[in-house]
Amino acid sequence: MRIAVTGASGLIGSALTTALAADGHDILRLVRRAPKSEAEVRWDPQRRALDPDALTGCQAVIHLAGAGVGDRRWTDERKKVLYDSRVLGTATIAAAVAAMDTPPGVLLCGTAIGFYGDTGDRWVDEDSPPGTGFLADLVQDWEAAAEPAAAAGVRTAFARTGLVVAKDGGAWGRLFPLFKAGLGGRLGNGRQFWSFIAMHDEIAALRHVLDTPALSGPVNLTAPEPLTNREVTAAMGRVLHRPTLAAVPAPALRLALGEFAGDVLGSQRVRPKRLMESGFVYAFPEIDQAIGAALGS
Repeated sequence: MRIAVTGASGLIGSALTTALAADGHDILRLVRRAPKSEAEVRWDPQRRALDPDALTGCQAVIHLAGAGVGDRRWTDERKKVLYDSRVLGTATIAAAVAAMDTPPGVLLCGTAIGFYGDTGDRWVDEDSPPGTGFLADLVQDWEAAAEPAAAAGVRTAFARTGLVVAKDGGAWGRLFPLFKAGLGGRLGNGRQFWSFIAMHDEIAALRHVLDTPALSGPVNLTAPEPLTNREVTAAMGRVLHRPTLAAVPAPALRLALGEFAGDVLGSQRVRPKRLMESGFVYAFPEIDQAIGAALGS
């Protein structure tokens, strides 16, 4: 297929486009600078600018672009950047897809399990209502912005991704150096649930959603069994053969991270019901396996 991709240079986007290209798919990268080749096309989500004709011939569009949630402290200005990069970007993509003479068969938008807010010990799946807080509100607006594509008859799916276990980026990319140095430990009381997914399974799950016509709407991309932060900490120590005696108390996290600390300390016990019911098979469902795969072992 010819597949248009936003966020192709990001952690997930680069791995996904590499896998798709290796299988012979033609990748069209949407970039916010001047294109350097025919494999790129310029778009401007801030100005809601994307020529629908630039997507001609694309059988699928994958939208992964968005500013990093944990990259900086959440000031009002930063929250606006996070919001606009996702909501305006999705609205731009959806409008262009809806305006195409021959729309693609599928629009796959990467969103987040932040939709569910802090769930405590309660299990949630795709049928659960949204939670409360900045991220929960953001994901609701983010997904709603894709409505023009769905209204035009394009299968529109939302990959609500959890914490991706990857060595070189995302939350886990920051954890690995600390744990390797013997400085890793639980965050807060460690009882909050982390819904993780191995990078290999994240890419495979995105491709599964792309290739499964029955999947539209939200699809949780997490491992079958989320673990508490305390259990994840123990697993990191086990796999890396390092002590995990350090601990970061909740007040220190709040001082360092501000409002974002509430999400770090929050609990999300997410079940990937639709992914499992559609026949997806995990390669690394257990946390030790996911950590080992990230380290190449």
